[in-house]
Amino acid sequence: MELVVFYVFAALVVGAAFGVILSRNPVHSVLFLIMSFVFSAGLWILLEAEFLGIALILVYVGAVMVLFLFVVMMLDINLASLKGSFARNAPLGAVVAAALVGMMVYVIWVRDLGIEMMERPERAPADYDNTGALGQLMYTEYVYPFEIAGMILLLGIVAAIGLTMRRREGTKHQDPAKQVQARREDRVRLVDMPTEKKD
Repeated sequence: MELVVFYVFAALVVGAAFGVILSRNPVHSVLFLIMSFVFSAGLWILLEAEFLGIALILVYVGAVMVLFLFVVMMLDINLASLKGSFARNAPLGAVVAAALVGMMVYVIWVRDLGIEMMERPERAPADYDNTGALGQLMYTEYVYPFEIAGMILLLGIVAAIGLTMRRREGTKHQDPAKQVQARREDRVRLVDMPTEKKD
């Protein structure tokens, strides 16, 4: 049963990846990518990495892909130019794809490479805390790569905000430099008026 579930999830991940590449609408491509992440989370759970599967759903599907979808919907993408560039680069992409498929077939199905197949790992006991083991590795041995990944995500957020900020005519913007240069004489006017006497 586990092998059947694995093949179903793997086929759905590959199908969603093809949907990302072949979809003509950028929003549909992002939705296919979200679907591939969901099925990849199922594969993580099959590998007894429940924390990574849930983190993939919460972080990537719930946060990063929503940001991607927001950016794609905010950007005015010219579909005609995308179609032209796809047709222009299709031969080179086909050559690269054929080379990658050939290398994978050679590594997977050719058995005389001297590479032994990895044995199936033993099942962890029911009280095994894989989240604690992952945190122990992440914050000790891999703390610098973890911090670098956080900086890359922060850079991606700043770049997305920079791409979506545009100057539109008719909108009002504040200029902090002019606000700092404000003087009392420019804002306050003293008027000398005679006093009025009550009868």
